[in-house]
Amino acid sequence: MTPNTATKLIVFTDLDGTLLDHDSYSWSPAIPALEMMKTLGVPLVLASSKTAYELVVLRKELGFEHCPAIVENGAGLLPAFKEPDQNAAQHTQILTALSDLPPALRVQYEGFSDWSDAECAEKTGLPLAQARSARQRQFSEPGLWSGTQDELQDFETKLAKKGIFARQGGRYLTLSFGATKADWMSKILDGFNPKPFTMALGDAPNDVEMIVEADFGVIINNTHGAGIPRQSDTAEASIVRTTQSGPKGWNIEVQARLKQLYVEEE
Repeated sequence: MTPNTATKLIVFTDLDGTLLDHDSYSWSPAIPALEMMKTLGVPLVLASSKTAYELVVLRKELGFEHCPAIVENGAGLLPAFKEPDQNAAQHTQILTALSDLPPALRVQYEGFSDWSDAECAEKTGLPLAQARSARQRQFSEPGLWSGTQDELQDFETKLAKKGIFARQGGRYLTLSFGATKADWMSKILDGFNPKPFTMALGDAPNDVEMIVEADFGVIINNTHGAGIPRQSDTAEASIVRTTQSGPKGWNIEVQARLKQLYVEEE
């Protein structure tokens, strides 16, 4: 993405349960806002637990190939116009750390790498081709935890000794070496002078840092999980919480911000 000094706003967005419907993975209710962004030249940075192999396709379908994408829950970056590279060293290290856990603890965690493509498709609701792309991990390992909270604490403590951290998203507990969506948001903004306003949208705990650090944070109503708990009074002052879930809520809030920053100033 080439920095544009005329850029007033950059939108950073989570996908599942935010821009994409939790059940259908459709973004169609957000089309009006997406088209408005294209007309105004507002960059859209996808920030998801999805892999680079998934996002390179989705980014093209959405029409924002010229923007970077934050992949695997903040563990890596897919540059603008680029295809995914083949380096999966971090993912290999995570799988090795998992295999070193006591068997009774390891069995409580089912990661994408434990499933076949068909099993991943069945568990995630993704078409088989997309499930295959979702399993092509480079930087992280998402999965489902079935043990107790005490066992989870032990699981996380043992992995942390190897520099691996667990983050709960809208669906999955994702293991990575600790980089967040907010870290990449900051790095992307370093390429702009002057810096534009930032808008960040998400629906799960792994989106909190990104939402709080943005000029305009939006917490999308999460109808399938606990969602994001109330933040400090200072943080909440710059955050909007939607009543509509998924892309419907996304569309309303993005259009409102675009009208405020672009249309009302004309």
